[in-house]
Amino acid sequence: MIYYLIIALQGYCIYHLYTHRNAYYWWFLIICLPPIGCIIYLITQVYNKRDAEKVTNEITHIINPGKKIRDLEKQLQFAETYQNQLNLADAYLEIGDYNNAISQYLEVLKDDSQNNFYAITQLIEAYYNIKDFDHVIMYAEKVKTQSEFNKSRTQFLYGLALEHVGQIDEAEVNLRQIDIRYSFYKERLMLARFLLKIGKEEEAIEILNDIYTESSHMTKTNKRIYRSTILEVEKLLKELN
Repeated sequence: MIYYLIIALQGYCIYHLYTHRNAYYWWFLIICLPPIGCIIYLITQVYNKRDAEKVTNEITHIINPGKKIRDLEKQLQFAETYQNQLNLADAYLEIGDYNNAISQYLEVLKDDSQNNFYAITQLIEAYYNIKDFDHVIMYAEKVKTQSEFNKSRTQFLYGLALEHVGQIDEAEVNLRQIDIRYSFYKERLMLARFLLKIGKEEEAIEILNDIYTESSHMTKTNKRIYRSTILEVEKLLKELN
């Protein structure tokens, strides 16, 4: 019972971290040091007395995403604010309704008085998922000079889009930025596959070996979360050796 409680707590913290885009080091703390990392995250990033009802609602929305969409649509109808529009767009993205997410993000971006970096990165995510690589590139180039773009998933998606349109050298430069230890395991596996594709086998093997080594230090929970990625890494290493 305690084990499942810890898993639920970790799942909520990861969900909150993803939706609120807090600092990347929280991923390491939550994933590698449960339940201590989760408790520290909840105390410092989530909980206070006024937020108790909000936390309960968010857990309900995880279980029933359709209710979250309906609630956010009602909020937007009641008050057409920038934040309400953005919240609805995020909710569509979370459930994989990419076309509706794109429509909502485009509405958000009409307000150019705001700092739209976050909205643009989310729009890029949605466009990538429908394989609209031209729009991924177009919007990525609007924000690539901002510091938050560097070493981010958005930069990685930009690199993948560049690969798809044949700009291999530029793709490599951007994809390599994601090679950060103890993070981005799936993306680093994709980077290794890209390097193999362009004939840089030695560098690809080095990244695969790094991921494999890091996997031996994972908690049981993380090994389960990244199980398919680790298995792919092991398979690739066997094929290459």
